[in-house]
Amino acid sequence: MSAKKITIEPVTRIEGHGKVTIHMDEKNNVSQTRLHVDEFRGFERFTQGRPYWEMPVLVQRLCGICPVSHHLAAAKALDVIVGAGTGNGLTPTGEKMRRLMHYGQMFQSHALHFFHLVSPDLLFGYDSDPLMRNVIGVAIKHPDLAVQGVMMRKFGQEIIEATAGKKIHGTGAIPGGINKNLTTEERDKFLKGPDPLNIKKMTEWAVGALNLFKDYHKKNKDFIDNFSKFPSNFLSIVRKDGALDLYHGVLRAVDTDGKKILNDVDYQDYLKYVAEEVRSWSYMKFPFLRSLGKEKGWYTVGPLARLNVCDFIPTPLAQKEFEEFKKYTNGKPNTMSMHMHWARLIELLHSAEMINELLNDADLQKTDLVKKGKKQNEGVGLIEAPRGTLFHHYRINKDDQIEMANLIVSTTNNNEPMNRAVNCVATSMFTGKTEITEGMKNAVEVAIRAYDPCLSCATHAIGKMPLEIKLLDSNDELVSEYRSR
Repeated sequence: MSAKKITIEPVTRIEGHGKVTIHMDEKNNVSQTRLHVDEFRGFERFTQGRPYWEMPVLVQRLCGICPVSHHLAAAKALDVIVGAGTGNGLTPTGEKMRRLMHYGQMFQSHALHFFHLVSPDLLFGYDSDPLMRNVIGVAIKHPDLAVQGVMMRKFGQEIIEATAGKKIHGTGAIPGGINKNLTTEERDKFLKGPDPLNIKKMTEWAVGALNLFKDYHKKNKDFIDNFSKFPSNFLSIVRKDGALDLYHGVLRAVDTDGKKILNDVDYQDYLKYVAEEVRSWSYMKFPFLRSLGKEKGWYTVGPLARLNVCDFIPTPLAQKEFEEFKKYTNGKPNTMSMHMHWARLIELLHSAEMINELLNDADLQKTDLVKKGKKQNEGVGLIEAPRGTLFHHYRINKDDQIEMANLIVSTTNNNEPMNRAVNCVATSMFTGKTEITEGMKNAVEVAIRAYDPCLSCATHAIGKMPLEIKLLDSNDELVSEYRSR
């Protein structure tokens, strides 16, 4: 028996393109697994030379799924550059309009991921017929859930349109604030609109989605708890009092036992604490905490990390769910990858509560939209995107042009844990097997989907992009090859 390689390409029901390779030795043991990201984005390079005020609109072209996150992270970095400070430095209307935009984005993205991308595996089983195991199958067998997913995403997208001007690639956030307020007509549409497009119904559906997952968990406890479980460090921003805050805060990291590694540090100094490693087989970098080094310093971001890192959630319904979530692991960090869905749905509910709170805030109808101060030449903006902590860092020259841009995207932060999740599932399912089924391959994808990766956002290289060109003849024989250095 000889060694063999199993390739899963493309990985499905994610944003972007990637593949998995699983190497088996002569005894059918898994010897190596890798999640390859074979897309490339060059935003850190071609933003250079552009006027700094273009960044909030330009960089969101990284992605059509989470443009709001890039839009706001870039705007927050530029707030520092124009002297408006960070987070709460804006006018009340400017900050709260941005928050409403952000929670609309969180709501629609989490709903899209759970109902459209994840629910087929839960409702039909990861090894079920792939012709049914998709959103069309959900629409056929569970039409009520399919409608909920569509309408919840629609509601979140309309919140984005009201705050950013457009549902995709809006222009609402500008350096130092926002370019519009929320009219009373727009507010009332979301508060009092006909069912289901009002915040009351959205909150009810968010509770229902949570109950759906928790019911599934009770019936499939072994699968959800043990499918992909491994120790990890966790990183996110938190409010200064330790609360979950998806828009602004200080940077905190804990280890797998809950011990603090980063204790609420100013994210303007992130380079003191976070570094990135490059590996030859992926266009995604591998971030790590400097204090622990490359081998031990990798970490997880996203919904699971945020609930492991924060002390409480400042909205009542989500806080009640958070207490149940924490009780399940006796207050210790949760290291079960499939519990990422549980955490994501708690955030979905929290986002609905925050949208309701913001819609009822009279500051959103005021007209003081922009704040500026003493100009700086450098700024960092962090935000908790749906997939995790997102870093935007810019430096400008004397002509107001970008001379340096560094982006650490949420999925990049999750590169190492996603690779470990792939290895965990592959080792468990493939070892000793002589026949590899489609369901086994999909199980590996299930582990990846738990992280809701956005590979389009996450791909770039440090320094020069390694370019590889191979010339093959008509028989696919290699004639020559070139690789840049």
